[in-house]
Amino acid sequence: MIVLNLQTGRAAAKINLAIDVLRKRPDGYHDVKMIMQSVELYDTVTVKAVKGDIKVTSNTGGIPLGKENIAYKAAEYLKLKYNVKEGVQINIDKAIPVAAGLAGGSTDAALTLKLLNKLWNLRLSVNEIFEAGKKLGSDVPFCIQGGTALAEGLGEKLTLLPGIPDCLILLAKPALSISTKEVYEGLILEDVKERPDIMSIIKHINERNLEGIAANMCNVLETSTIKKYPQIEDLKKKFREHGALGSMMSGSGPTVFGLFRDAESAYNAYDYIKGMVSEIFVVKPGNRNRDF
Repeated sequence: MIVLNLQTGRAAAKINLAIDVLRKRPDGYHDVKMIMQSVELYDTVTVKAVKGDIKVTSNTGGIPLGKENIAYKAAEYLKLKYNVKEGVQINIDKAIPVAAGLAGGSTDAALTLKLLNKLWNLRLSVNEIFEAGKKLGSDVPFCIQGGTALAEGLGEKLTLLPGIPDCLILLAKPALSISTKEVYEGLILEDVKERPDIMSIIKHINERNLEGIAANMCNVLETSTIKKYPQIEDLKKKFREHGALGSMMSGSGPTVFGLFRDAESAYNAYDYIKGMVSEIFVVKPGNRNRDF
């Protein structure tokens, strides 16, 4: 068996079609109920066997490159748990915006686990890779799997759902960086007036009813984020005015996305909104990862 000393792959971003925060736990974290969706916007991660320890490089200065990088943590976890003597260089070619609510770091870590499983010939099972992902962050297990899923608990309890209907998704990130920790700290659950009807969205997904999905999208974290950044609400309004079937903030923000039935309406909105944001993309929904 020939084991290559280099592995590479693409790590997909995600959006949330719904986020409900159920309660604050005694450990300070929150129990959530979300519907998560991969999208075809990718970072490229390459791992290369080297002598020594773990090194992270990137095409951007916008992410940490040391021990605080979550892909570094993924490598460190596997190296220690499975007594790997070899070092690794992890290169992250970023296309997913940083600190955007699109799981850019989590998806890089998820792919790093899978690539290192091959590079280091660890022969880990799917469940073992998922367990490693759970140690790293609540979005990592979903990013390992991809596709469309109901996520519960901290986000790590996943139920696979059918893919959503064909559509175009416009992603627009304002020139803001938002701390997920601060958003959750600013969330007052007693003040939340509107919560997503998760079961209705799942029903519409099963029926392949894009309009029904879009009409029921809801993110309770908006109540915290929009208090500080009202431009997010303005952006959602612009999406709807320019043909989006529905518009919502992804994750803790600040990226806003809209679902569009056709290319003409999506690119009309793109042309109108591009001057208002720092990064903007038209993408398609992503499928479940083939190896999971």
